Amino acid sequence: MNIKKILEMKAKREDARLKAMAVLNKADAEDRFLTDDEQKEIDKYESEIRAWDESIARAEKMLAIEPEDRAAEKPEVKPTPNKSGEEKRFATFGEQLLAAYRAAMPGGVTDERLSTRAASGLNETTPSDGGFLVQQDFVTELLKRTYETGILASKAKKIPISTNANGLKINAVDEDSRGNGSRWGGVQAFWESEADEHTGSKPKFRQLDLSLKKLTGLCYATDELLQDAAALESVIRQAFAEEFGFKIDDAILDGSGEGQPLGILKSGALVKVEKEKDQSAVVTVENIVKMWNRLWSKSRSSAVWYINQEIEPYLYTLKLGDKPVYIPAGGISEKPYATIFGRPVVPLEQCNAPGEVGDIVLADIGQYLLIDKGGVKAASSIHVRFLYDENVFRFIYRVDGKPIWNKPLAPYKGKATVSPFVTLDKRGA
Repeated sequence: MNIKKILEMKAKREDARLKAMAVLNKADAEDRFLTDDEQKEIDKYESEIRAWDESIARAEKMLAIEPEDRAAEKPEVKPTPNKSGEEKRFATFGEQLLAAYRAAMPGGVTDERLSTRAASGLNETTPSDGGFLVQQDFVTELLKRTYETGILASKAKKIPISTNANGLKINAVDEDSRGNGSRWGGVQAFWESEADEHTGSKPKFRQLDLSLKKLTGLCYATDELLQDAAALESVIRQAFAEEFGFKIDDAILDGSGEGQPLGILKSGALVKVEKEKDQSAVVTVENIVKMWNRLWSKSRSSAVWYINQEIEPYLYTLKLGDKPVYIPAGGISEKPYATIFGRPVVPLEQCNAPGEVGDIVLADIGQYLLIDKGGVKAASSIHVRFLYDENVFRFIYRVDGKPIWNKPLAPYKGKATVSPFVTLDKRGA
């Protein structure tokens, strides 16, 4: 087997791919589905391409094998151990992605750095998920950028868990009232003159239970992109960070808790402020004042107003007396962001449509807990979109989260409950 023969096989594979693409492009140009005959033709080309892929892989593998008689003439060369005792590592993330790509090809050889790299005692060759753990220094940078990209994720309280754990159970104070006998779930204190006998007291706890959920991301890469490790790394770093950051933000705000984190809008801790009688406006100054009033006082220095961007024009019209409630960035506030009652107003894509619950949310995301296992698994497949000459990379990240609070808190004196998470109830007819 020689290189010329392999090039001929690759040319025939490319010819089959181009013929298949011509059939697909014709149907696309005519804005219709494939006919039965066209589908059969595509299936035939797909089988031909798979056969050429397997033949090319076998040929390349055979070409790399040195004849035994020549190998016997050469002295055995043992790998030089790392003087520092450290594992063999990839120099760049792009280099590791290409190694995963090559390992996924038919007859492909797995780079020893994919299988010998240790990660906190974990075996990175894949049990159920498939793929390899991304090298830890690359993981750190990937997740750092993910949480920097995420607006909510960057503010949540984050706890990494050990490699042997799949969840976290911690005791949290079961406090639902600031009344005597209820603070800290039951701790009581007395002035000496208030009671002849001291009443025994102890705190009441509840269990905060989180179990890792699997967030999976797919990223397609063309054959041209796979020729450039630096470009591949740049594209996937940005795509991974932005998409995972977006999905985690969406879960923090509105996750169902089933197969994904529990969002604050689905949490029992959420306070919904009722609309005004006969309210027709999307938002009124009374809505804003009452939301601020229901925010837990200790969260007033850290809470943020998260809004659907379409809410913004209505905020400009709100006034208390002759004073505007909404202060745009710069100007009077001299701040780089807009404010309401001195707290930032941040447009958030994940906020619901105007008039719906969650279109405007006043939240202290520091009262939201995230856990993760720290590792990211990467796998590659050449079969998902091979007709388009694309390869798909899959990333798996294990994470979970929920609000630290499980219900609003009744005040020491007064009736209206408070919470770090406040929104408006549904408005409109």
